Amino acid sequence: MAFTGKATYGAGSTLPELVEDVSDVIGIVSPFETPLLNHIGDPKRTAQSTVHEWIEDELLANTDMINQTTFSPSATTATVITVDNGSKFRVGDLVRPASSEEVFFVAAISTNNLTVIRAYGGTTAFALADNMVLNILGNAALEGDDAPAARFTNRTRKQNYTQIFTSTIDVSGSMQAARAYGVDDEVDYQKQERMRELLRDLENCVINGVAPAVTQVGSSSVRRSMNGIIQLIVTNDLAPGAGGMPDGGGTGNDELTEELLNAALRRVWDNSSGNIDTIVVGGAQKRKINEFASASRQYVPEDTSYRDMINVYESDFGVYRVIMSRWVPEDAVLFLDSSRLDVLPLAGRSFHFKALAATGDSFKGQVIGEYTLEMKNELAHAKLRGLAV
Repeated sequence: MAFTGKATYGAGSTLPELVEDVSDVIGIVSPFETPLLNHIGDPKRTAQSTVHEWIEDELLANTDMINQTTFSPSATTATVITVDNGSKFRVGDLVRPASSEEVFFVAAISTNNLTVIRAYGGTTAFALADNMVLNILGNAALEGDDAPAARFTNRTRKQNYTQIFTSTIDVSGSMQAARAYGVDDEVDYQKQERMRELLRDLENCVINGVAPAVTQVGSSSVRRSMNGIIQLIVTNDLAPGAGGMPDGGGTGNDELTEELLNAALRRVWDNSSGNIDTIVVGGAQKRKINEFASASRQYVPEDTSYRDMINVYESDFGVYRVIMSRWVPEDAVLFLDSSRLDVLPLAGRSFHFKALAATGDSFKGQVIGEYTLEMKNELAHAKLRGLAV
């Protein structure tokens, strides 16, 4: 018996009852991930002004550096030593030069000149040199002596600026009323799209943002913007082969190595009590970190999967979550103490939709939010730049 039914492939445009076969799901390929914001999490408080300030303090320093090139009569016997900051020392301090075995005793202080007793307690004299680090072990007080003069540090106020993120929505009345594939409400769909874009931009600015050079608080002609993590890290601004850091393979080929990574982590450990717990990298440097374990990776015949990924890195200086963010510059690695980071909205100004007055046959509004980055104790963080990509 011949088949007499209608076939869809032969229907053409003569069968109006057939509809287009369009999936009711809209695919988005544009990157909008915010892994660093997700890691930091929501803040427990809000900023109260467009200039957000916080207070930092530090303990009295227990290190300084030698500031002289010649020693009399010799580097191992000189008893007058010039340092960068004589105010860091007190009479009675026990000082160890660099990583030597010698300890010397500070007998007198005149501005930045220390009169010392070398090879104190029978230790072995060490050859001093310019820019050598001096470690103050502690002060030996004299029994029955008067209390020494009080010393203290001054608390400092640090600040950052809020930045307004906004995007406008404008949907015609006809578009809102018409039926569209994958969209039940066009205005709501546009809200979600713009919100994803603004969250993406917020993470990008948290990492790379820069405040204007003048009129940082903004004006009718100056747009206020926040300083990001990279801009705020000043002390531990590291580079391969510079400032005592090892190189990563030579000039023009400074690749990220485990030695270089650990040198950066040690620098922060030496300079502060910051607890680095997060390493943030782009795709190129994430591949380099994954390669650290390549030489020791082993498999058995039953294995059917090849794994080449490191999400947690553990070293002598701590355990670190490795986060890959596409917004980190390709030549950079960020070392962060996430407990000292917060992304704060201005009070009442977290991302929200604000309807605008209609001026015609359309629905208008804007998604708007105002945020800033609070990064306490920049000494507790580090950045490594200039890596090969």
